[in-house]
Amino acid sequence: MLSFSSIIAELRKELTSNMPQIRILLKKSPAMAFTTINDIASNVGKKHGIVLSLNFPQKGKIEDFESYGTENVGMVFQRNSKSFPISRELIKSKAAEILENSQIHDAYMYEGKEGVRITSENIRLDILPASLHVWGKFDKKTSEFCDWLLVNCYQLKPGVDGALSETSSKV
Repeated sequence: MLSFSSIIAELRKELTSNMPQIRILLKKSPAMAFTTINDIASNVGKKHGIVLSLNFPQKGKIEDFESYGTENVGMVFQRNSKSFPISRELIKSKAAEILENSQIHDAYMYEGKEGVRITSENIRLDILPASLHVWGKFDKKTSEFCDWLLVNCYQLKPGVDGALSETSSKV
């Protein structure tokens, strides 16, 4: 089944197999390493019809090799979507069920767009109709919720091209 967990596992495998090259690039140029890391992420995402990226929000975070693919991940599904294909209340309800002790809020509610932001002690999820951004280190519960989102909200299913094929695959 196509899931957040399976995409992340594939990403981690690709990053691990390219780690010697990434480490050399980091010594020469962190910018080149960043580009290479996100090229790898992009290639994994393309296999599933999504734009996949890794973010390094803190200075020096790119040098934490063990964190690659375990935190700060972005997935873009449908670039121009403004509303969810399911009710926002269902997303918030499922978040409350799986991600106990989290704060759940409507977010990005302007220009006809909708979104949900979930925060807890160590993580923030920005859930938008077009994308999912996970800020911080994700755990089993976060991955379980993101697995649910990919199937129920972003409607990614095995053997079906990602939503990007509806629009331009160039992002």
